[in-house]
Amino acid sequence: MSKTAFVFPGQGAQVVGMGKDAYDASEQARAIFHEADEALGFKLSSIIFDGPEAALKQTVNTQPALLTVSAAYLALLEESGLKPDYVAGHSLGEYSALLAASVVSFRDAVKIVRARGQYMEEAVPDGQGAMAAVLGAEREALATLCASISGEGTSVELANVNCPGQIVVSGSAEGVEAIVQRGKEAGAKRVIPLEVSGPFHSSLMKPAAEQLSEALSGITIGDASVPVVANVTALPVTGSEDIRRLLVEQVYSPVLWEDTVRYLIAEGVDTFIEIGSGSVLAGLIKKVDRSVKVVSINSMAALDALQVK
Repeated sequence: MSKTAFVFPGQGAQVVGMGKDAYDASEQARAIFHEADEALGFKLSSIIFDGPEAALKQTVNTQPALLTVSAAYLALLEESGLKPDYVAGHSLGEYSALLAASVVSFRDAVKIVRARGQYMEEAVPDGQGAMAAVLGAEREALATLCASISGEGTSVELANVNCPGQIVVSGSAEGVEAIVQRGKEAGAKRVIPLEVSGPFHSSLMKPAAEQLSEALSGITIGDASVPVVANVTALPVTGSEDIRRLLVEQVYSPVLWEDTVRYLIAEGVDTFIEIGSGSVLAGLIKKVDRSVKVVSINSMAALDALQVK
C-alpha cells in the first residue's frame, strides 16, 4: 500500500520572490499572504516578494515568510484533494506540518513563528554562538568529538542530522571553531561555517525555549488529524499536549531529519511531497534513500504537473 508524506522546509530555503506565482494566480493563496500581513501588523508579503534579501534573511522575517509560502502552496495542494498519511517539517517547517495536520490556525502559527524567530535571535549575544555544516563524518564519531570539546569548557552539539554525511553542529563560537579545526578527527571531509544569527538547536537556546513555552501557552493547539513525525524524537505524535511540549524541546534539541525520513520509509511512505520554497529536503531525502519518489511543490508549474498525473 503506497503512502504519502507532506514535508516542509525550514530556514535556509528562503529566496526573494518565493510564492509570488501562487499569490498572482490564486485568490486563496492571496488571502493567506494578506492574513500574514494583518496578523503581524506589517507587510511581510512585500519583504517576501521584493526583498531586500538582507531583510528576508533576518530570522524574525525568515520564519513567518517560509511558513506563509508553505501555507499558500499547501492550500492549493489541498484543493486538489490529495491527502497525506504523515506530515513532517525541518525545524521551522514543523509548524507548516502542524498546519497540514489541522493542529493550529494559520494566524496563530504565523504569529508564533515570528516570536520564535525573535526569541532565537535574542537568546545568545551576537558573535557568541555559531553553527557549521560537517560533511563526511559518522554521527557517533562526531557526537564523541563534540562531547570531548564540550568537556573542555566550550559547548558544541549536534544540531541537524540531515542525511548520511551531512550533520550541522551548533554551540559557542569557540566550540564550533574547534570542530572546524578538529573535524578530521571524526572523519569529516569538510567543515563549513554557516551564516546564521545564533546557535540554533543547541542547549544555548534554552532561554528562547522558555519564552516560546510561555507564548505557546496562549494559543489553541489541537490534536493532529494525521500523525506528525516530530524533529525531537523522529516518531509520530498526535496529542496536543505532546505536540506543545515537543515544540518547546525542539528549539534546543537536534533535528533528527535523517531518522524522520527513515521512520517514514519504514512505515511504507514511498512518496514525499515537499511543500514550500526550494527543494532542499528533496536532496536530503534522496541521500537517505534514492528509491523513493520526491516531488517539490515550489511553484504553480510544479503544482499543475502534480495534478495532471
